Amino acid sequence: MMMITTKKFGTLKDGTEALLFTLENNSITIKITNYGGIITSIDMPNKNGSIENVVCGFDDLETYYSEKYLGNYPYFGAIIGRCGNRIAKGHLEIEGATYDLAINNGPNHLHGGITGFDRRLFDAEVIEEESQVGVKLTYLSPDGEENYPGNLKVTCIYTLNKENELGIQYYAETDKTTVVNLTNHTYFNLTGFKENILNHELELTATTMTEMIEQIPTGKIVPVVGTAFDFNTPKKLGAAGLEMGYDDNFVFDEQDGELNYIGCLSEANSGRKVEVHTTQPGMQLYTGYWIPELTINDKTKFGSFAGVALETQHYPDSVHHPKFPTVMLKPGEQYNEKTVYKFITE
Repeated sequence: MMMITTKKFGTLKDGTEALLFTLENNSITIKITNYGGIITSIDMPNKNGSIENVVCGFDDLETYYSEKYLGNYPYFGAIIGRCGNRIAKGHLEIEGATYDLAINNGPNHLHGGITGFDRRLFDAEVIEEESQVGVKLTYLSPDGEENYPGNLKVTCIYTLNKENELGIQYYAETDKTTVVNLTNHTYFNLTGFKENILNHELELTATTMTEMIEQIPTGKIVPVVGTAFDFNTPKKLGAAGLEMGYDDNFVFDEQDGELNYIGCLSEANSGRKVEVHTTQPGMQLYTGYWIPELTINDKTKFGSFAGVALETQHYPDSVHHPKFPTVMLKPGEQYNEKTVYKFITE
Protein backbone atom coordinates (compact mmCIF):
# COMPACT_ATOMS: atom_id res chain seq x y z
CA MET A 1 0.00 0.00 0.00
CA MET A 2 1.38 3.36 -1.10
CA MET A 3 -0.63 6.42 -0.15
CA ILE A 4 -0.37 10.20 -0.11
CA THR A 5 -2.82 12.61 1.49
CA THR A 6 -2.84 16.41 1.58
CA LYS A 7 -4.26 18.78 4.18
CA LYS A 8 -3.89 22.38 5.24
CA PHE A 9 -0.99 22.86 7.66
CA GLY A 10 -1.55 26.50 8.58
CA THR A 11 -1.51 30.09 7.40
CA LEU A 12 1.66 32.16 7.13
CA LYS A 13 1.83 35.76 8.32
CA ASP A 14 1.32 37.04 4.77
CA GLY A 15 -1.94 35.08 4.52
CA THR A 16 -0.67 32.31 2.24
CA GLU A 17 -1.55 28.74 3.09
CA ALA A 18 0.97 25.99 3.76
CA LEU A 19 0.08 22.35 3.06
CA LEU A 20 1.09 19.12 4.79
CA PHE A 21 1.66 15.99 2.71
CA THR A 22 1.55 12.55 4.36
CA LEU A 23 3.47 9.82 2.51
CA GLU A 24 2.74 6.26 3.63
CA ASN A 25 3.67 2.70 2.82
CA ASN A 26 2.99 -0.38 4.96
CA SER A 27 5.52 0.54 7.65
CA ILE A 28 6.69 4.17 7.32
CA THR A 29 4.78 7.45 7.48
CA ILE A 30 6.54 10.68 6.46
CA LYS A 31 5.04 14.16 6.77
CA ILE A 32 6.37 17.04 4.66
CA THR A 33 5.19 20.64 4.36
CA ASN A 34 5.77 22.95 1.39
CA TYR A 35 6.81 25.64 3.88
CA GLY A 36 10.60 25.31 3.76
CA GLY A 37 10.25 21.82 2.30
CA ILE A 38 10.31 20.70 5.93
CA ILE A 39 10.12 17.03 6.91
CA THR A 40 8.01 17.41 10.07
CA SER A 41 7.91 13.75 11.18
CA ILE A 42 8.97 10.24 10.21
CA ASP A 43 7.11 7.45 11.99
CA MET A 44 8.77 4.04 11.93
CA PRO A 45 8.52 0.84 14.03
CA ASN A 46 11.10 -0.30 16.55
CA LYS A 47 12.07 -3.98 16.91
CA ASN A 48 8.97 -4.61 19.08
CA GLY A 49 6.67 -3.06 16.48
CA SER A 50 6.09 0.13 18.45
CA ILE A 51 5.75 3.07 16.03
CA GLU A 52 7.31 6.41 16.95
CA ASN A 53 8.45 9.62 15.31
CA VAL A 54 12.25 9.61 14.88
CA VAL A 55 12.96 13.18 13.69
CA CYS A 56 12.89 16.63 15.29
CA GLY A 57 9.83 18.59 14.23
CA PHE A 58 6.48 20.11 15.17
CA ASP A 59 2.81 19.24 14.62
CA ASP A 60 1.78 22.79 13.73
CA LEU A 61 3.05 25.50 11.40
CA GLU A 62 2.98 28.27 14.00
CA THR A 63 5.78 26.74 16.07
CA TYR A 64 8.08 26.80 13.01
CA TYR A 65 7.93 30.58 12.88
CA SER A 66 7.58 31.26 16.62
CA GLU A 67 10.17 33.55 18.19
CA LYS A 68 11.24 30.99 20.79
CA TYR A 69 12.16 28.57 17.98
CA LEU A 70 13.74 31.07 15.58
CA GLY A 71 15.66 32.70 18.44
CA ASN A 72 18.10 29.78 18.49
CA TYR A 73 17.22 28.37 15.12
CA PRO A 74 18.21 24.73 14.38
CA TYR A 75 16.57 24.44 10.90
CA PHE A 76 14.60 21.29 11.81
CA GLY A 77 13.93 19.17 8.71
CA ALA A 78 14.21 21.98 6.16
CA ILE A 79 15.62 22.33 2.66
CA ILE A 80 18.74 24.48 2.98
CA GLY A 81 19.74 26.93 0.22
CA ARG A 82 20.65 28.80 -1.83
CA CYS A 83 24.07 27.87 -0.47
CA GLY A 84 24.12 25.51 2.51
CA ASN A 85 26.76 25.65 5.25
CA ARG A 86 29.13 28.57 5.86
CA ILE A 87 30.65 31.18 3.58
CA ALA A 88 33.54 32.92 5.36
CA LYS A 89 32.73 36.54 6.23
CA GLY A 90 29.78 36.41 3.83
CA HIS A 91 32.12 37.34 1.03
CA LEU A 92 31.23 36.01 -2.41
CA GLU A 93 33.08 36.71 -5.63
CA ILE A 94 31.70 35.47 -8.96
CA GLU A 95 33.20 36.32 -12.34
CA GLY A 96 34.83 39.47 -10.99
CA ALA A 97 31.73 40.78 -9.23
CA THR A 98 31.57 40.95 -5.42
CA TYR A 99 28.48 40.13 -3.38
CA ASP A 100 28.22 40.79 0.35
CA LEU A 101 25.95 38.22 1.96
CA ALA A 102 24.21 38.37 5.34
CA ILE A 103 26.41 37.69 8.37
CA ASN A 104 24.14 35.43 10.41
CA ASN A 105 26.47 32.96 12.14
CA GLY A 106 29.30 34.57 14.12
CA PRO A 107 31.38 36.39 11.49
CA ASN A 108 30.08 34.19 8.66
CA HIS A 109 27.16 33.59 6.31
CA LEU A 110 25.16 30.41 7.02
CA HIS A 111 22.53 28.37 5.16
CA GLY A 112 21.49 30.97 2.59
CA GLY A 113 21.09 33.99 4.84
CA ILE A 114 18.40 35.64 6.95
CA THR A 115 15.52 34.10 5.00
CA GLY A 116 16.82 31.05 3.17
CA PHE A 117 14.89 28.33 1.38
CA ASP A 118 14.06 26.89 4.83
CA ARG A 119 11.50 29.71 5.27
CA ARG A 120 10.10 30.03 1.75
CA LEU A 121 6.81 28.62 0.51
CA PHE A 122 7.34 26.15 -2.35
CA ASP A 123 4.82 25.30 -5.05
CA ALA A 124 3.79 21.66 -4.60
CA GLU A 125 2.67 18.88 -6.91
CA VAL A 126 1.63 15.43 -5.69
CA ILE A 127 3.33 12.31 -7.13
CA GLU A 128 1.28 9.11 -7.07
CA GLU A 129 2.76 6.02 -8.71
CA GLU A 130 2.41 2.31 -8.07
CA SER A 131 5.96 1.98 -6.75
CA GLN A 132 6.24 5.33 -4.92
CA VAL A 133 4.44 8.41 -3.66
CA GLY A 134 5.87 11.85 -3.17
CA VAL A 135 5.74 15.57 -3.60
CA LYS A 136 7.54 17.77 -6.13
CA LEU A 137 8.43 21.16 -4.66
CA THR A 138 9.49 24.10 -6.84
CA TYR A 139 10.66 27.60 -5.99
CA LEU A 140 11.96 30.48 -8.07
CA SER A 141 14.58 32.36 -6.08
CA PRO A 142 14.72 35.78 -7.74
CA ASP A 143 17.93 37.53 -8.78
CA GLY A 144 19.24 39.42 -5.73
CA GLU A 145 17.36 37.39 -3.11
CA GLU A 146 19.62 37.39 -0.02
CA ASN A 147 22.01 39.22 -2.40
CA TYR A 148 22.76 36.10 -4.47
CA PRO A 149 22.99 36.69 -8.25
CA GLY A 150 20.71 35.03 -10.80
CA ASN A 151 17.13 33.85 -11.02
CA LEU A 152 17.47 30.33 -9.65
CA LYS A 153 14.77 27.77 -10.36
CA VAL A 154 14.90 25.06 -7.70
CA THR A 155 13.14 21.70 -7.68
CA CYS A 156 13.15 19.26 -4.77
CA ILE A 157 11.41 15.91 -5.18
CA TYR A 158 10.66 13.86 -2.07
CA THR A 159 9.61 10.24 -2.65
CA LEU A 160 8.80 7.24 -0.44
CA ASN A 161 8.90 3.75 -2.01
CA LYS A 162 8.02 0.21 -0.92
CA GLU A 163 11.61 -0.41 0.23
CA ASN A 164 11.27 2.23 3.00
CA GLU A 165 13.55 4.62 1.11
CA LEU A 166 13.06 8.37 1.34
CA GLY A 167 14.53 9.86 -1.82
CA ILE A 168 15.46 13.54 -1.98
CA GLN A 169 16.28 14.69 -5.52
CA TYR A 170 17.43 18.26 -6.16
CA TYR A 171 17.60 20.18 -9.43
CA ALA A 172 18.49 23.81 -10.05
CA GLU A 173 18.98 26.08 -13.07
CA THR A 174 20.07 29.72 -13.27
CA ASP A 175 20.16 32.58 -15.77
CA LYS A 176 23.32 34.09 -14.25
CA THR A 177 26.38 32.41 -12.72
CA THR A 178 25.63 31.80 -9.05
CA VAL A 179 26.40 29.37 -6.22
CA VAL A 180 24.20 26.44 -5.17
CA ASN A 181 24.66 23.94 -2.35
CA LEU A 182 21.38 22.28 -1.39
CA THR A 183 20.85 19.90 1.50
CA ASN A 184 18.22 18.75 3.96
CA HIS A 185 18.54 19.48 7.68
CA THR A 186 16.58 16.61 9.26
CA TYR A 187 17.72 15.59 12.75
CA PHE A 188 17.28 11.91 13.64
CA ASN A 189 16.68 10.40 17.06
CA LEU A 190 16.10 6.68 16.66
CA THR A 191 15.05 6.20 20.31
CA GLY A 192 11.89 8.18 19.52
CA PHE A 193 13.24 10.85 21.91
CA LYS A 194 13.40 8.58 24.96
CA GLU A 195 17.11 9.46 25.17
CA ASN A 196 19.53 11.80 23.43
CA ILE A 197 21.62 10.62 20.46
CA LEU A 198 24.99 10.07 22.16
CA ASN A 199 24.45 6.28 22.28
CA HIS A 200 23.59 6.09 18.57
CA GLU A 201 26.23 4.34 16.51
CA LEU A 202 27.47 5.85 13.26
CA GLU A 203 29.40 4.28 10.44
CA LEU A 204 30.84 6.48 7.65
CA THR A 205 32.86 5.50 4.59
CA ALA A 206 34.81 8.79 4.78
CA THR A 207 38.55 8.34 5.38
CA THR A 208 39.19 12.11 5.28
CA MET A 209 37.58 15.38 6.31
CA THR A 210 38.02 19.10 5.79
CA GLU A 211 40.31 20.59 8.42
CA MET A 212 38.42 23.41 10.13
CA ILE A 213 39.27 26.44 12.22
CA GLU A 214 36.16 27.91 13.87
CA GLN A 215 33.89 26.07 11.42
CA ILE A 216 35.67 27.36 8.31
CA PRO A 217 37.88 25.01 6.24
CA THR A 218 41.59 25.79 6.03
CA GLY A 219 41.70 24.17 2.59
CA LYS A 220 43.44 21.03 3.84
CA ILE A 221 41.83 17.60 3.52
CA VAL A 222 43.09 15.55 6.47
CA PRO A 223 42.85 11.82 7.37
CA VAL A 224 40.42 10.73 10.08
CA VAL A 225 42.08 7.38 10.91
CA GLY A 226 42.83 7.04 14.61
CA THR A 227 41.12 10.33 15.51
CA ALA A 228 37.80 11.19 17.18
CA PHE A 229 36.45 11.61 13.63
CA ASP A 230 37.07 8.03 12.52
CA PHE A 231 33.73 6.29 11.88
CA ASN A 232 35.08 3.69 9.45
CA THR A 233 34.07 1.11 12.01
CA PRO A 234 30.77 1.96 13.74
CA LYS A 235 31.13 3.84 17.00
CA LYS A 236 28.88 5.74 19.37
CA LEU A 237 28.49 9.48 18.78
CA GLY A 238 29.39 10.12 22.41
CA ALA A 239 32.39 7.76 22.48
CA ALA A 240 35.06 10.42 21.92
CA GLY A 241 33.71 12.55 24.79
CA LEU A 242 33.76 15.77 22.77
CA GLU A 243 32.08 18.36 24.97
CA MET A 244 30.23 20.02 22.09
CA GLY A 245 29.96 16.91 19.94
CA TYR A 246 30.40 17.10 16.17
CA ASP A 247 29.81 19.85 13.62
CA ASP A 248 32.21 18.72 10.91
CA ASN A 249 32.40 18.04 7.19
CA PHE A 250 33.41 14.54 6.08
CA VAL A 251 34.85 13.89 2.61
CA PHE A 252 33.77 10.78 0.72
CA ASP A 253 36.27 8.67 -1.22
CA GLU A 254 33.75 7.88 -3.98
CA GLN A 255 33.09 11.09 -5.93
CA ASP A 256 31.82 9.82 -9.25
CA GLY A 257 28.41 11.51 -9.10
CA GLU A 258 26.74 8.12 -8.61
CA LEU A 259 24.43 7.26 -5.73
CA ASN A 260 26.89 5.70 -3.26
CA TYR A 261 26.42 4.16 0.19
CA ILE A 262 28.17 6.53 2.60
CA GLY A 263 27.06 5.46 6.05
CA CYS A 264 24.60 4.12 8.57
CA LEU A 265 23.14 5.49 11.80
CA SER A 266 21.83 2.87 14.22
CA GLU A 267 20.48 2.56 17.75
CA ALA A 268 20.68 -0.83 19.46
CA ASN A 269 17.75 -0.70 21.91
CA SER A 270 15.19 0.22 19.25
CA GLY A 271 16.74 -1.89 16.48
CA ARG A 272 16.32 1.09 14.15
CA LYS A 273 18.78 2.03 11.41
CA VAL A 274 19.04 4.70 8.75
CA GLU A 275 21.31 3.99 5.78
CA VAL A 276 22.50 7.00 3.79
CA HIS A 277 23.23 6.96 0.05
CA THR A 278 24.20 10.11 -1.86
CA THR A 279 25.70 11.60 -5.02
CA GLN A 280 27.18 14.44 -2.92
CA PRO A 281 30.93 14.68 -2.18
CA GLY A 282 30.59 15.41 1.53
CA MET A 283 28.44 15.34 4.65
CA GLN A 284 28.20 17.70 7.58
CA LEU A 285 27.74 15.66 10.74
CA TYR A 286 26.04 17.82 13.36
CA THR A 287 25.11 16.29 16.71
CA GLY A 288 22.88 19.19 17.74
CA TYR A 289 24.74 20.81 20.62
CA TRP A 290 22.93 24.13 20.00
CA ILE A 291 19.40 22.67 19.64
CA PRO A 292 17.21 24.80 21.94
CA GLU A 293 15.10 23.35 24.71
CA LEU A 294 11.47 24.22 23.94
CA THR A 295 8.25 24.00 25.94
CA ILE A 296 5.48 22.65 23.72
CA ASN A 297 2.00 21.89 25.14
CA ASP A 298 3.48 22.22 28.65
CA LYS A 299 6.13 19.58 27.88
CA THR A 300 9.87 20.22 27.73
CA LYS A 301 11.31 18.93 24.45
CA PHE A 302 14.58 18.80 22.53
CA GLY A 303 17.75 20.53 23.85
CA SER A 304 21.43 19.64 23.32
CA PHE A 305 22.03 16.34 21.49
CA ALA A 306 18.27 15.79 20.93
CA GLY A 307 18.97 14.82 17.32
CA VAL A 308 21.77 14.24 14.82
CA ALA A 309 21.81 15.80 11.34
CA LEU A 310 23.44 13.92 8.45
CA GLU A 311 23.64 16.76 5.91
CA THR A 312 24.89 15.45 2.57
CA GLN A 313 26.30 18.39 0.62
CA HIS A 314 29.29 20.11 -0.95
CA TYR A 315 31.94 21.34 1.49
CA PRO A 316 31.61 24.50 3.59
CA ASP A 317 33.10 27.71 2.15
CA SER A 318 33.80 26.02 -1.19
CA VAL A 319 33.63 29.44 -2.87
CA HIS A 320 37.05 30.26 -1.39
CA HIS A 321 38.72 26.92 -2.14
CA PRO A 322 39.22 26.25 -5.86
CA LYS A 323 40.40 22.68 -5.17
CA PHE A 324 37.10 21.75 -3.48
CA PRO A 325 34.26 20.41 -5.67
CA THR A 326 32.68 23.54 -7.11
CA VAL A 327 29.36 25.01 -5.98
CA MET A 328 29.24 27.36 -8.99
CA LEU A 329 26.31 26.96 -11.37
CA LYS A 330 26.34 28.62 -14.78
CA PRO A 331 23.51 29.33 -17.23
CA GLY A 332 22.81 26.24 -19.35
CA GLU A 333 24.05 23.88 -16.61
CA GLN A 334 21.83 21.80 -14.31
CA TYR A 335 22.51 21.23 -10.63
CA ASN A 336 21.50 17.61 -9.99
CA GLU A 337 22.08 15.81 -6.68
CA LYS A 338 20.30 13.02 -4.83
CA THR A 339 20.27 11.61 -1.32
CA VAL A 340 18.40 8.51 -0.11
CA TYR A 341 17.69 7.66 3.54
CA LYS A 342 16.71 4.00 3.90
CA PHE A 343 14.85 3.06 7.11
CA ILE A 344 15.47 -0.41 8.56
CA THR A 345 14.21 -2.14 11.68
CA GLU A 346 16.16 -5.21 12.77
